Amino acid sequence: MINQEKFAERLKKVMLYYNETAASFSEKIGVQRSSISHILSGRNKPSLEFIMKILSSYDEVDLYWLLNGKGVFPKKEIKTELPERIEQIQNSSKSTSKSDPNSNIERIIIFYKDGSFKNFQN
Repeated sequence: MINQEKFAERLKKVMLYYNETAASFSEKIGVQRSSISHILSGRNKPSLEFIMKILSSYDEVDLYWLLNGKGVFPKKEIKTELPERIEQIQNSSKSTSKSDPNSNIERIIIFYKDGSFKNFQN
């Protein structure tokens, strides 16, 4: 179960990070401003639709972090290292792979200890 008070704190952190007011945040994710106000005050619980709108509008927000505080926010640390790591993997696979030398990496999946994962596709 989501702790509403902690969720509201994390939501405020997201809004601060993106320098959003309740009005601009609600406009960006496509909900009424009162929905933001009610969630921040603890009057209402966030719906799945509300959470999914946040995740689709703000790339740096991690689902597990938003729901229960586990994980990282923002996710930049992972994204900034990934292109370099992919290049390293591609270079090493070219030198050691017995497959077609013209083949490229199609997908990389990173699994985290908390059970979450990230899927990166070319």
